[in-house]
Amino acid sequence: MQYQFSLLAPNKEIALVMAQENFMRREPAVDIWVVQRGDIRKMSQEERQSLQRIDNKDYRNTKGYGYLKKKWRHYEQGMLDEQEIMSWGGKKKG
Repeated sequence: MQYQFSLLAPNKEIALVMAQENFMRREPAVDIWVVQRGDIRKMSQEERQSLQRIDNKDYRNTKGYGYLKKKWRHYEQGMLDEQEIMSWGGKKKG
């Protein structure tokens, strides 16, 4: 779930129309929820700390492969040069 926008409106109907007009024109939206501000509860700092992972899962993150982009670009450029050279051989001078 990804939160994108919020707005203030005098009632639910106007809030829905305003949200459709303001947020659905520019970017694709999956859903619009209209709720009163007082009904929104956020987590306390203590509750947020409970969301942090206790176990170490760093091995799941890819690190140390930053050089691959440069290497890939080098090989890609080589392929383009080879293609360019091959295209020169195919041209016949008239």
